[in-house]
Amino acid sequence: MRPERVLVIVPTYNEAENLEALVAQVLVQDSRLEVLVVDDGSPDGTGGLASGLAARDSRVHVLHRPGKLGLGSAYVTGFRWAIERGYDAICEMDADFSHDPAVLPVFLSAIEDHDLVIGSRYKTGVNVVNWPLSRLLLSYGASLYTRWITGMPVRDPTAGFTCFRRSTLQQLDLERIHSNGYSFQVEVKFMVWRKGLAMLEVPIVFVDRHQGTSKMNRAIVREAIWMVWKLKLRALLGRI
Repeated sequence: MRPERVLVIVPTYNEAENLEALVAQVLVQDSRLEVLVVDDGSPDGTGGLASGLAARDSRVHVLHRPGKLGLGSAYVTGFRWAIERGYDAICEMDADFSHDPAVLPVFLSAIEDHDLVIGSRYKTGVNVVNWPLSRLLLSYGASLYTRWITGMPVRDPTAGFTCFRRSTLQQLDLERIHSNGYSFQVEVKFMVWRKGLAMLEVPIVFVDRHQGTSKMNRAIVREAIWMVWKLKLRALLGRI
């Protein structure tokens, strides 16, 4: 299946320094690509900037949410929006340039033969630039921990740069997804894997943000620690 319409979902909270340049670089990669900005009421004016971009370019869209509702719910909102409008493929992407827009054509090619394509930091070793050692150990350790508990054969289960076929998302029970951050990424991949769908990891180089501040916090880490056990239990009970 060659996707003809592809939506790149970009959740934002205080990303005014990055958004305009990111959107421009995404759109230039392929004429099939469109962008949906899901802004959580950014106090720095990101939402207004996104509206301006959408007014000037029909390939840019924006959803305004009333406050900081979380990464997971932003993506689920974007998934529903994309499904309702018939996009063939839907990508997830950070707004801070840690995900290189130049990888998107690789995703578009790979999604023709797979149900989920994952931009993997750990497919060919450790491909992360500018992270402090503590953050790298946390991320890599979370990947090992997740694989050990769940048995999911994905080297980077917490990856946030991905591409789904619409049919893949339509098979998932989006109403049951309530996690955020790391745990959201793990939960969705686990659901896809349990469906027996075809997943492919393609290596990427992850570069830590140059502008703005990270959204990582202890609550996100705690949620991820417990989420893998919840997923394993749900799988054992036949609820996934």
